[in-house]
Amino acid sequence: MDERSEDYDVAGLAPEQLSEQQAEVELARLAAEILRHDQLYHQQDTPEISDADYDSLKRRNDAIEARFPGAVRDDSPSKRVGAEPAAGFSKVRHSVPMLSLGNAFEDEDITEFLARIRRFLGLEEEVEIAVLAEPKIDGLSCALRYENGKLVQAATRGDGSTGEDITTNVQSVAGVPKHLTGSDWPATLEIRGEVFMRHDDFRALNERQEARGGKVFANPRNAAAGSLRQLDASITASRPLTFYAYAWGEVSSPLGKTMTEVRANMASWGFTVNEPGRLCRSVEEILAFYRSVGASRAELPHDIDGVVYKVDRLDLQERLGFVSRAPRWAIAHKFPAEQAETLLREITIQVGRTGALTPVANLEPITVGGVVVSRATLHNEDEIARKDIREGDRVVIQRAGDVIPQVVSVLLDHRTAESAPFVVPENCPECGSAAIREEGEAVRRCTGGLICPAQSVERLKHFVSRNAFDIEGLGDKQVKFFFEKDMVSKPGDIFRLAALDLDSLTPLRKQPGWGTQSAENLFAAIEARRRISLDRLIFALGIRQIGQTTARLLAKTYGSLAKLRSAIVLANDRENDAYDDLINIDGIGPAMADDLIAFFAEPHNQEVLDDLAAELTVEDYVVEESGDSPIAGKTVVFTGKLETLGRSEAKAKAESLGAKVAGSVSKKTDFVVVGTDAGSKARKAEELGLTVLSEADWLAFIAPAG
Repeated sequence: MDERSEDYDVAGLAPEQLSEQQAEVELARLAAEILRHDQLYHQQDTPEISDADYDSLKRRNDAIEARFPGAVRDDSPSKRVGAEPAAGFSKVRHSVPMLSLGNAFEDEDITEFLARIRRFLGLEEEVEIAVLAEPKIDGLSCALRYENGKLVQAATRGDGSTGEDITTNVQSVAGVPKHLTGSDWPATLEIRGEVFMRHDDFRALNERQEARGGKVFANPRNAAAGSLRQLDASITASRPLTFYAYAWGEVSSPLGKTMTEVRANMASWGFTVNEPGRLCRSVEEILAFYRSVGASRAELPHDIDGVVYKVDRLDLQERLGFVSRAPRWAIAHKFPAEQAETLLREITIQVGRTGALTPVANLEPITVGGVVVSRATLHNEDEIARKDIREGDRVVIQRAGDVIPQVVSVLLDHRTAESAPFVVPENCPECGSAAIREEGEAVRRCTGGLICPAQSVERLKHFVSRNAFDIEGLGDKQVKFFFEKDMVSKPGDIFRLAALDLDSLTPLRKQPGWGTQSAENLFAAIEARRRISLDRLIFALGIRQIGQTTARLLAKTYGSLAKLRSAIVLANDRENDAYDDLINIDGIGPAMADDLIAFFAEPHNQEVLDDLAAELTVEDYVVEESGDSPIAGKTVVFTGKLETLGRSEAKAKAESLGAKVAGSVSKKTDFVVVGTDAGSKARKAEELGLTVLSEADWLAFIAPAG
């Protein structure tokens, strides 16, 4: 667990408690962590954490991205499947990407899954949505390509776009027909499924491995993956592997009209399909099947980690399409994560960059899902009060849903008579300043600002972080060193370090842990950052609620630092047009605007900006060219009930063509698409003289030429 207070502060907060800036910090950390585990799992077959713990990482990432869609990173785990193919195998480019599934953990998630489908397609409640339910096998995904009924290629999923060629290895896997049986199969057919190892075969393999002094596998999934991805195909042939089919990729002709029909066809062509499968026609039927499979899980001959639900009708799947790297028409309902009991020794408070006080449970170390846990987030004082968590309690810990472990509940039977409720301090433990909780906020914050050493150091760390100034050699440890030596107290001081060092009686090269070369490298790295883009500078300032995405939005809107500062100062007058311009920016609401205005109005912050302006060259923001789509770069507002498309489907289509979909009409709106019962937005569009289109006109306008 990262010991840095700001990182823990951010990671310890629930998604709904994060500011956009905090969300970006957390998403960066999650992207790196999930990538590491993807490589361990998919490339090396040596995972360090359990599936449930991995799911918790992905679940937190997805929850934050859902709340802050503008903060989604280019390297987001939600845009990536698995990991790049390992060296040693030739690569296979998937003609149809092999995507992953979204996860559900609670019954309510399944209800919402079906509700989302209805909203997206504009279906009424009485319209039935049949769903095919199948157990989720815990193995290795594999794609089998057949041409004229003959197996010609096999590949792993890899990163979803490119996999490893395992054609030779797959020849010996049970359930993989070398030639298709039956009739009416497409000339080109790619069948996808899972390669796995049965429990009895796994035990027998480990006994043989142990007897000959070979590698003993931790679980059947590792054994299957390690066996299939052998460079020596004879080793794969000696291992008991099985393939079950459940999906398809490239096909030269349709496989059927429903998932149920396709399953029957795959079975007739010689594949073993995933059983038990059931067609469910309601949430109640779905959940009953889930519980039935869960109850009989131990009796199955192979490992499963949940149940997969897929919309049965393929025409509906086509309309629903995909979001990011997962289909809208399918979801994996995972089984519960592992929990453990331990002693809560002490509750301590950590102070982050924004002054947030985060309570942390210090635990008697305990292993949860293969990871030793000694601390857990308590989120905030409301969470402590709601669960009545006290020092000395026996508590239940789990790692599902949050990267950092959380306290699920208290075991009251173990509570002692001397136990007392925890009192959240009203003063900052770092600087003694008052710690207040503003109305509507869950977090208590230190009011010390820059006199609070914890906040000052963390703000400087943020200033030089990767997505801000990204100064090589100036990390957390070095920032703290310079701060404690009174060499850096504000951002501009960083760019005067070299000059200060020349006049010092104890130059940096003579300081512990430093040398001539490391000092010169640092000063060169700082010098290289004297030219900075406007969006990076805005992000580096650490303005509350202003993350990378909003920083880019502000830079794109105002263009230069001078124009930005002038506009925000004018916006301090809520009657000024500058304020209206600010809150009309898509993605910036009144609360965020207030934080921006407050930052630029603070005299100390003005001094910091003036100081930086004297040291830096801030590049103006240049807007990139729009694409060829007729609506690329345009702002669109949908209002009223759409008849042909659901609102979500219409929005997804517009965004896929490069448009920005806004929720309100302003003078900067390019198109307003009106359905039936359009109200005030349609009237405002007419008043502003904007282009107003009916749904039919809109569909004709965006239709491909020819």
